[in-house]
Amino acid sequence: MSGLKKNITYKKLTENEVNELIRLRILQLREEGAKEDIDLVPNLKDFYKRHMADGTFVSWIAMDGDKIVGTSGMSFIEKPPYFSNPTGKIGLLSSMYTDPEYRRMGIAKELLSRVVDEARAYGCGVMQITASDMGVKLYKAFGCTNNPNFMQLKL
Repeated sequence: MSGLKKNITYKKLTENEVNELIRLRILQLREEGAKEDIDLVPNLKDFYKRHMADGTFVSWIAMDGDKIVGTSGMSFIEKPPYFSNPTGKIGLLSSMYTDPEYRRMGIAKELLSRVVDEARAYGCGVMQITASDMGVKLYKAFGCTNNPNFMQLKL
């Protein structure tokens, strides 16, 4: 990228951009050091198709002309309501990725803001993230805190 600031625009993901979102999601996972032992493309296509259709997944993307340079994703799930989240609705943040040439330009922060707004509009009382080392600084600056109670079991 040249020293000139690019003209970045933002839009909601449509079905037309899903293949590029998948390509960038796989780049993100590789960058985070994930072991690539299966072809994830069919599973991702199925996930995005189903959850975009029923409104339980939304994504904002950053564009430089026709090129997607940043992605975000928010999945909506629901648990029984609890005191700190009386709706029981939770936004699960995923697919936060910015092309390396476009980092440190505020793109991730803008995408995060837009998907958080989507989660609020959906009625979520909480957003959860599994953060990469790179993402922690952004999420903390945005006001996210660590939850020491989160545990996981691989099935």
